[in-house]
Amino acid sequence: MRVVLLLALLLALPVSSHAQIVYEMTVAQDGSGDFESIQAAIDATKAFPDKRITIHVKNGVYHEPVKVYEWNPMVSLIGESVEGTVITWGSHFKQVNKGRNSTFHTPTVQINGDDFHGENLTIRNTAGPVGQAVALAINADRVSFYNSRFLGHQDTVYATGEGKKQYFKNCYIEGTTDFIFGRATAVFDGCQIHSLADSYITAASTPQGVEHGLVFFDATLTANTGVESVYLGRPWRTYAQTVFINTQMGEHIRPEGWHNWSNPEAERQSFYAEHNSRGPGAAPQQRASWSHQLNEDEAQHYSLETILGSERHPEWYLR
Repeated sequence: MRVVLLLALLLALPVSSHAQIVYEMTVAQDGSGDFESIQAAIDATKAFPDKRITIHVKNGVYHEPVKVYEWNPMVSLIGESVEGTVITWGSHFKQVNKGRNSTFHTPTVQINGDDFHGENLTIRNTAGPVGQAVALAINADRVSFYNSRFLGHQDTVYATGEGKKQYFKNCYIEGTTDFIFGRATAVFDGCQIHSLADSYITAASTPQGVEHGLVFFDATLTANTGVESVYLGRPWRTYAQTVFINTQMGEHIRPEGWHNWSNPEAERQSFYAEHNSRGPGAAPQQRASWSHQLNEDEAQHYSLETILGSERHPEWYLR
């Protein structure tokens, strides 16, 4: 009777969930880590942890869709090397077949958890030139990617969320049409933006009243051989904002630079601008008359601190 009573008392004691939290884990396809798939590691993380959880990913081609949920904030996904740590999936609009919003069901990697950080990763949608097929979708705040590659065709990187801020440092992004798009305030710092076909690089849908949309610092715009007619961007929604600062532009960039997407109202309400564009694709005198060339004083308002800084999480983008 005493034994039964003792067991009952032990079972009734509260169990510390803090002791069960694992803050460092490793994914390896050969079984040498804690998990063999990236999604399995994410699914094992503590919901709303008290501090950052880091998942190290060994080199390998991980053929799986990956989703970081809203209840998984403060997750870091760190690849062993950008060339060797590859996440691939091949969903596309026609395959998903969920009607007019099928695009948003196609991402190879979906980030919904705030304060996510990714590094040394290649994220690829392998569907090919078959229409909308997202490689990376972010609908979260204070998300950063360093030294990573995002490969696709149409709609490669979807950066969204009204008022949400995202940062890409030293990344490579390639695609064909609207391959950087969305509603977020997103900064691309020192990134190479590579066009695979004659089309449009960006398609911002910045909400009305949001101060910044897509901003590129010190970017390099390149293209495949034979690509010779690429627009910097067009407005997915009327109040779109896209700015290029100190950008090296290849000869594939069209002289007018910007397209209104057959929406004359966007010429009055959107904000498309450049400062100190260089290279054969820089043609400030020939740009669309409704776009802007920023002077030195105006360009001073575009900095990491003014665009991304916040009192709550100062310098979160400098991880």
